[in-house]
Amino acid sequence: MRQLLGSVMCGLAMTLPAVAHADDHPPIIVELFTSQGCSSCPPADEILAELAQSDDVIPLALHVDYWDYIGWADSFANPAFTERQKRYAAQAGERTIYTPQFVIGGVDHVVGAHPMELMELMRRHIIMADGIDLDLERSGNTLSLTAESLQSFATPLMVQLVRYQPNAQVDIERGENAGKTVDYTNIVTSWDDLGEWDTRTPLSLSVTIEGDAPAVVILQEPGPGLIVSAGRVR
Repeated sequence: MRQLLGSVMCGLAMTLPAVAHADDHPPIIVELFTSQGCSSCPPADEILAELAQSDDVIPLALHVDYWDYIGWADSFANPAFTERQKRYAAQAGERTIYTPQFVIGGVDHVVGAHPMELMELMRRHIIMADGIDLDLERSGNTLSLTAESLQSFATPLMVQLVRYQPNAQVDIERGENAGKTVDYTNIVTSWDDLGEWDTRTPLSLSVTIEGDAPAVVILQEPGPGLIVSAGRVR
């Protein structure tokens, strides 16, 4: 698995920058719903770590809490992330949620650790037209963002601010991964709604942020639905 993952993701890393930079495409948001208590999750966690090496992808690990009953409470779990996964499932007409699960661009789902399927879906998002001109700037504890719509949208977009911890290593003592030491990447610590933007007029916001953790701004259709643009400051 590790050898296959390395070769596939190496190919992805070589392909993404050339296409994305040529079109000035915003980075692709890849969400991974994962859990320290899920035995199937470590291979997906490894894929996320590989994706984090490309500036053209913003991979985000959202740790869910519904595995905690097995005997190991995920130290990064947040019930809000479980709820977000449920809303994605409802949008897709699914009644059940699984880990690990990747969500690409807010609309495409991959259950399990399948790097080739993930790569193909990411390529599709690369060639999608960019409908938003988004700029971010951080000065001290102030994050300034401006956005202008280059096309019309039927509904206002959700403006979201995400903070994440770049990496952590966890010794898991109980549950399905008992005895394992697992490295985690881009662990989401907060996901806040900053409001809605109707896109008919330019957007300008200033937000107070604390600490050195990277900050990601995501503009997404309601649902949650398609992520139309995103940016990051580190």
